Amino acid sequence: MVGQIRKVEETDIPELKKVLDSSELFPPYLLDDMIGDYLGNKESTDIWFTAIEKGKPVSIGYCGQERLTEGTYNLYAIAVHKSQQGKGVGKKMMEYIEHRLRKNGNRILIVETSGKSEFELTRKFYIKCGYIKQAVIPEFYEEGDDKIVFWKKLII
Repeated sequence: MVGQIRKVEETDIPELKKVLDSSELFPPYLLDDMIGDYLGNKESTDIWFTAIEKGKPVSIGYCGQERLTEGTYNLYAIAVHKSQQGKGVGKKMMEYIEHRLRKNGNRILIVETSGKSEFELTRKFYIKCGYIKQAVIPEFYEEGDDKIVFWKKLII
């Protein structure tokens, strides 16, 4: 059962690195540079969020506004600790960010993922959450690894 979902705080960083290590989304050491502007700049439009279970972060999400757009955000990262996968945490995280963006008048959320076979469950997850596959960019990440772009309209 998912507890509270809230904005990331600086004190969450050690536990968020454990989430990243467990989920293998990206190497945990990259987090410090990625989240630095968000933590140090009150004007940042980035959104970092986490689900809390038994007082500890068990997930991480990162969303940012697309430049030169009105009301379009991109979900750059979402991961759930392996011990919490399959318990609805990811779905609740998606509902949280969609509600937050919609509440602030934003129109669209884009999510991107790899075309590799090991990301098949990720792609199915986005479809289950109501996202529509809009594009495939061949060999985007590396040779043989396409970028798959999903889209969802937040305000209907």
